[in-house]
Amino acid sequence: MTGRETVVDGPYFEDLRHGQRFGHGPGVTLTEGLAAAHQAIAGCRLPLVLDHPLCRRVTGGDAPLAAPNLVWDVAIGQSTLATHTVVANLYYRGVVFRRAPRLGDTLRTVTEVVGLRQNSRRPGRAATGLAALRITTVDQEDRPVLDFWRCAMLPLRDGSRETGHAEDLTAVGAETTGADLTAVTAKWDLSAYREAMDGPHFADVAEGQVFTVAGGDVVSSAPELARLTLNVAKVHHDASASAAGRLVYGGHTIGIALHQAVRALPRIVTVVGWHGCDHLAPVREGDTLTSSVEVERTEALDSGGLVHLRSRVKASRPDAAPVDVLDWRFIATLA
Repeated sequence: MTGRETVVDGPYFEDLRHGQRFGHGPGVTLTEGLAAAHQAIAGCRLPLVLDHPLCRRVTGGDAPLAAPNLVWDVAIGQSTLATHTVVANLYYRGVVFRRAPRLGDTLRTVTEVVGLRQNSRRPGRAATGLAALRITTVDQEDRPVLDFWRCAMLPLRDGSRETGHAEDLTAVGAETTGADLTAVTAKWDLSAYREAMDGPHFADVAEGQVFTVAGGDVVSSAPELARLTLNVAKVHHDASASAAGRLVYGGHTIGIALHQAVRALPRIVTVVGWHGCDHLAPVREGDTLTSSVEVERTEALDSGGLVHLRSRVKASRPDAAPVDVLDWRFIATLA
């Protein structure tokens, strides 16, 4: 601070403490304009999101469903009040939809610090630490929407400081369970979906199938997506914030992965959760993403079932060989 000037920055790793909560950011109302802008950048081919009469028939509600990747992008973006200085996001764990928001709903998110570990010092590298965060999102009536964990790497403001934080973060995040994963669609008429849409449906999918999606998707409008979802992490906006240049928001890569997964399995009803998601390498604007989707497990329900999928994403750019950037294990409902 100089005179009356205040520098708006942080938090840095040493500013965080166990149990600290960040929840003072603005709520976000899911509007048709927001949904359209998000779809143009990240994509969405889910029939239940795109076809409003079908949505009414299957879900029994009048308002259209919000795309699941829009919902988690907003929740993650709201959580970045805690990670403005983030160097990288390492992983997400235990993402579970408690309800499926509709256009017109308003999302509010609280982010809690649940674990801290300072990284070992390495010559020539800035001092960093890992923060495990629990992210809880509710709607305008305080009904639970999302509940998940994220691990972010943050720099220290004072590179010589020893914080003493040394928690084991390997066990952070709960495993998703069947009861959690079936709650969202429990009252939906999946038989109506199956009758209205030709296959492949749940009965047509087998464990061990692998789909390689031909043709990639270029990553464009990266800072626009970050701003759209209230993501304030500096590395997604300011090329000078990282020695590696401006990095693409992880939700952008995940959203395109979902867009491609629905090309592989075009009758996915919705995504109900993630087992986990690992960012293996950074993505940059202009990269072309390609993916393969593996059916790891199927789980029959009274109507339709759950399909446990693994999406592996590669990024290609003109000056380098393709590199693995994402390993995403998620659960979808099929009719």
